[in-house]
Amino acid sequence: MSIAAEQLMGTWKLVEASALDADGGLLSPPYGPEPMGRLVLTGAGRMMAVLCDGRTEMPAGQKRAYASYCGNFRIEDDRLITTVDAALIADRIGGEQIRRFILDGERLTLMPPRRADGAQRFLVWERESAG
Repeated sequence: MSIAAEQLMGTWKLVEASALDADGGLLSPPYGPEPMGRLVLTGAGRMMAVLCDGRTEMPAGQKRAYASYCGNFRIEDDRLITTVDAALIADRIGGEQIRRFILDGERLTLMPPRRADGAQRFLVWERESAG
């Protein structure tokens, strides 16, 4: 396992979820104003991510944003690549989820690929426990 992978091992808590449009303008937060989630990366090369809107009560007519997936992962340069074996979104199963990452001390920022409309999401995690 690479040094970068070893530094990523542990449990991470979602502290910020934001998105920018193609021109850099701020979009609505993808997991609402109170994002909640956990990311677990193990030394055995397994990962699990669960994210949701953390509000206890949703405004009338709104559904809670939720995403989850897990699988084996590998690190290539600044990318966390997961081969998905279970997911909320069935189309992800059997495919790869690729996230660019920036590790800054006890903070980890994951960036999924830009969407077709050019929007970019940023998920910021803080380490809860190592290893």
